[in-house]
Amino acid sequence: MAKLPGSAGVSLFGDKSLEFYRDPVSFCQQRIHKHRGRVFQSRLLNRATVFVCSVRGMRELLGEKNHIFLKDPTDLMTNMYGDTIVTTNGEEACLLRLSLTSLFRETSLESTREYVSSVCERCLKDLSLRGQSECVYSVFKRLGTELVLGLFLNIRAEEQPDLFQEIMQLCTQHWHGLISAPVNLKVPLWSSGFSTALEARDRLMDIIKDKLENDTEGFPATLSSLPLPDSSAAAQHLLLFISALIPKALASLLTSFTLVLSADEQVESRRRAVEDSDFLHTVLLEVQRLWPPFIGGRRIADQDTTLAGFDIPKAYGAIFISHSVHRDPEVFQQPDSFLPERWSGRNAGQESFLCSFGNGPRSCIGSKLTDIFLKAGGLAPHTPDPAAESKHPRAPLSDKDPGATSLTCTRPSLRRRRPGSPPVEENPCTAHRCNLPASPFLGQTGGKRQKPTDRLGRWTKATSRGPRQSQGTVSMKTRL
Repeated sequence: MAKLPGSAGVSLFGDKSLEFYRDPVSFCQQRIHKHRGRVFQSRLLNRATVFVCSVRGMRELLGEKNHIFLKDPTDLMTNMYGDTIVTTNGEEACLLRLSLTSLFRETSLESTREYVSSVCERCLKDLSLRGQSECVYSVFKRLGTELVLGLFLNIRAEEQPDLFQEIMQLCTQHWHGLISAPVNLKVPLWSSGFSTALEARDRLMDIIKDKLENDTEGFPATLSSLPLPDSSAAAQHLLLFISALIPKALASLLTSFTLVLSADEQVESRRRAVEDSDFLHTVLLEVQRLWPPFIGGRRIADQDTTLAGFDIPKAYGAIFISHSVHRDPEVFQQPDSFLPERWSGRNAGQESFLCSFGNGPRSCIGSKLTDIFLKAGGLAPHTPDPAAESKHPRAPLSDKDPGATSLTCTRPSLRRRRPGSPPVEENPCTAHRCNLPASPFLGQTGGKRQKPTDRLGRWTKATSRGPRQSQGTVSMKTRL
């Protein structure tokens, strides 16, 4: 076997974490060009690490050798979320996956569509009627939060606005701890981001435990009935499911979807996406390929092995980079071009070559639910409402598309991640095909809602320090 190209450097002085987190895309592109290959080594988080930027390497890493390349037990995800389906290894991970996937069947997912569609319509339908520019990333992130809290915690924003706002702020604080330096420091009048995140986690766990104990319908009740390893597993997984990770992923993909279809030359594509569900599916696949919501995922080699034809010593790190994998020219012709038709042509049936939500036996078990979210969220602003438009006609901004409306599209930049923070793992949102007579999300098949309760009204609001990631704003037009 061949020796890995590149250099892992020496401890501390050779670490490239800062350079990588400043611009992961440029970091990988430069080394792919330098080494004339899509697999190379460097030092990340002070560990010799192989970077995997090819489809072949990614599928080997996450597929046939997933039992050799394991999740890092010291990862911050473990500290912040505990032992979950995302952070565990071996038999424990398999048992958790088996238990959680038993929650869902196709009928259960179908019964969530009504609720998902109603939330999307309420949040997005009137975008074109507001008469001002909107930050669609923020709109989509709020939408994702409503969907997650409504489905997983039975909390509806319109029915329990105070509790919804509190949980949303707590989730934001908790997320900031994941991207902060892991320093638990608290002094009078000041706390470190990590310390604040731990406090937010404790308050979220109190709310979650109350829902698990008192809700008799919906997802919390169904989750409580599962054969999980210990009494804390249900609460830890609910904490994971309602984390800011999922709304951010949905917002990223929906923002990219909106941006790419906003160009004047995409008028016909917008029309086809509304009218043809198969074409909409190819558009969403291409959006995931070009603009994956996560950097990738990291593993640790449990023994000496090989990967993509190179020797990998035990204890080496291995990270797959979604952006680079999805631009592998050996698999995707014209890799930097937006070509939805590739998924009905040359790349038909190759959806498994994507790793937006992981790949292989440990891929995201919520991919089907995510697909429902994306299709409902992507279509809601584009479906015409004649009654609303008759009262509030839209002023055309483009001769090519009379229905175009001005939006400001803002989303976090990959270039400004906090140095030393771990790469974001695959989306932990969960759902899969399994059979249940009633929806685990909505309590009753058909989408009946649980009556709101006042039990948690006592919780005081948490203050949020706001997002720390820099944002790039671009003016755009989109058909609404």
